[in-house]
Amino acid sequence: MSTGGTAERHLFVRNRNFRALMVSSTFGVLGNAVAAVALPVIAAVELDASNFEVAALAGMTFLPWLLCGLLIGVWVDRLPRKPVMLASLAVRVVVLALLPVGYWFGFLSTPLLFAAAFIAGVAGVFFQLADAALVQQAVTPDELMEGNGLITGSGAAADAAGRSAGGWLSGTVGASNTLIVQVTTSVIALVAIQRLDVKEIVRPRSDHRIVREMWEGLRYTFSTAPLRALLLNAALWNLGGNISASLLVLLVLRTLGESELWLGLLLAASSIGGAVGGVTANSLGERFGSGPLWRWSMVPGVFGYASLLILSPGAGMLWGLLGMFVMGASVSWNIVVGTSFRQRVCPPDMMGRLGAASRTVSWGMLALASLLAGILAETVGIREAVLIGVLIACTAPLVALLGPLRGVKRLEDLVEAPAAAAQVQVTKNT
Repeated sequence: MSTGGTAERHLFVRNRNFRALMVSSTFGVLGNAVAAVALPVIAAVELDASNFEVAALAGMTFLPWLLCGLLIGVWVDRLPRKPVMLASLAVRVVVLALLPVGYWFGFLSTPLLFAAAFIAGVAGVFFQLADAALVQQAVTPDELMEGNGLITGSGAAADAAGRSAGGWLSGTVGASNTLIVQVTTSVIALVAIQRLDVKEIVRPRSDHRIVREMWEGLRYTFSTAPLRALLLNAALWNLGGNISASLLVLLVLRTLGESELWLGLLLAASSIGGAVGGVTANSLGERFGSGPLWRWSMVPGVFGYASLLILSPGAGMLWGLLGMFVMGASVSWNIVVGTSFRQRVCPPDMMGRLGAASRTVSWGMLALASLLAGILAETVGIREAVLIGVLIACTAPLVALLGPLRGVKRLEDLVEAPAAAAQVQVTKNT
């Protein structure tokens, strides 16, 4: 653990454990970004899947959060996190390597594509819950905003590079072959995690039933007004925003008739915006307050997604680049503030269950949004479905601006209330 948030050296330089986590996270995001472009292109181009299948595929990596996120959260709290992360990365390498092999030897199919995406999603649940718990233990509470901002910013930059490369590579060497990049970056992330040297806080083995522990995590997630407001805001945004995002492949490749390169550039623009948002979140939070930053963060994001409604071939695609950039920055500000608050408030032995419960709700919406996007694309049309997604996303900033946190200047000042609630809960459970 580092010595404090006021050290002169940069957090990345002075804290080797944070450095390992940031390297792992960055390369993991780079590979996932390549796969995020390649997988739907495999479905749309190489397998000629239906509109519903292309849109629904985006939800396969998030469906595990809805089906087993709470259960995995209990396991993550019971186990050392480093081995969990190593195992999940190894599974992801093996599963995604099957897709280019299937392409080369002629057994690649839509069911295999969906199965690989789902299993990689399960591995991702383990990895991300363990990673969030280790970040909390690798830095001090005062370094959380800085650390999360750096990880979010570097991840967004890697996401931009990965999506740009994924779009270009999918059009030149084929989408299936592009997945080799994802396999390589996962190996690099695995090596970085191996270098971690954190004295982990692992909850003592409990005689409690797993169902009871899952309920404890879910109850804690809804235990206070700040946690409920953060969760509802994220859930509504993910539901509406991912309806639009899931249809981007169909909008660009089929409705507008543009190439995979434009698809990659649009996705990269959101990631570049995310990088800017990540590295500026800490300074903006200090200047304006984390409360106002969180409340207003999603307002420009709605206009960003709305830019997809005015896309047209050629120069008309530039509106999308600007809009997706703005949307990416908005999401990063929201994520950094919300994640830092949860990590401040949550006891280390509850972190896996809190992360699982909150993401089961908010990221579960991503899976539902993709399925809904596929249904809407088949029934009302692609552009009309994007409009519906934008209208739903509008409700997210309304929750923030009109909800219980509307007058709070600094979310950090609310830490004591959730912490006290957690202590009462622990007392009751014992």
